[in-house]
Amino acid sequence: MAQQNIYDNGTFFEGYQKLRQREANANNLFEIPERFALLPDLTGLRILDLGCGTGEHEKDYINMGAKEVVGIDISDNMLEVARTKNNDSRITYIKMSMEDLGKLEGEFDLVVSALAINYIEDFEGVVRNVNRLLVMNGEFIFSQEHPVNTCNSGKERWTKDENGVKIHANLTNYAVEGERDTVWFVDNVKIYHRKISTVINSLVDAGFAIEKLAEPVPSEEILEKYPEYYDLKHKPDFLLVKARKTNNI
Repeated sequence: MAQQNIYDNGTFFEGYQKLRQREANANNLFEIPERFALLPDLTGLRILDLGCGTGEHEKDYINMGAKEVVGIDISDNMLEVARTKNNDSRITYIKMSMEDLGKLEGEFDLVVSALAINYIEDFEGVVRNVNRLLVMNGEFIFSQEHPVNTCNSGKERWTKDENGVKIHANLTNYAVEGERDTVWFVDNVKIYHRKISTVINSLVDAGFAIEKLAEPVPSEEILEKYPEYYDLKHKPDFLLVKARKTNNI
C-alpha cells in the first residue's frame, strides 16, 4: 500500500521548512520536549525512527548514547537534508514508507516516530511490524496530531465571538474514522483520523502494554512569552504514547 508523499511537493516542503525555522513553533515548544521526556536511557540502544524526516534527532540520539540509529522516510527531500546535514557512520537512512515496514529486517531496542503516524492508513499493520522488529520489552514511543484535531480537519476548528476571540474548539465527526482531506501549505493533504481508543486498542492487540500518554499544554511561563498558544488550553495539538512490547504476535 503506497503512502502519501506530500513532503516531496515543492510548495509544501518550502512551507514546512519555514515553519520549522521559527523558534516558537509548536514542535519546539511542546511536542519535542514531551517526546524526549518519554525516552529511556539510550546508552547502547539500537533505534528505529519511523518518518525520520530531515534526521534532526538522529544525531541527538547518537549523542545521547545510542549504538545505532536507522531512519526511514518516504521523502527524497527529507532524506537529502538528513544525509547532508545529519550524517554519521552510526546512522543509516532508508527510503521506505512506514506501510512497507514488513520489508525491513533487523532487531531494535526502541522504535520512535514523530508526527508521522497520521499520514498512514494501515496503523494496525505498522504496529504489528513494530512488534516484530522490537526486542522483548523494547519500547515504541510516538507522537501524532491529536484526534480532537484530526476528526474535523478541513472544517472550521473554532467558534469565535464578535471580536474574533476563540470561545471553544469545534468537535466534528470524532467517531467517524478514516481519511480526511485538509489544507496545510497546499490543498488535499491526506491524513487519517482514529479515535484515541482505536490507537490504544491497536497497540494492546499487537502485544504492547501502554506505559504513558501525554497531551502537552503550555505552561504559564510559555504563555507569558507566547500568549498565542492559549488555544491549547481549549484542546491539545498532540497526543504522545509510550508503549512496551510484552508479547510476540
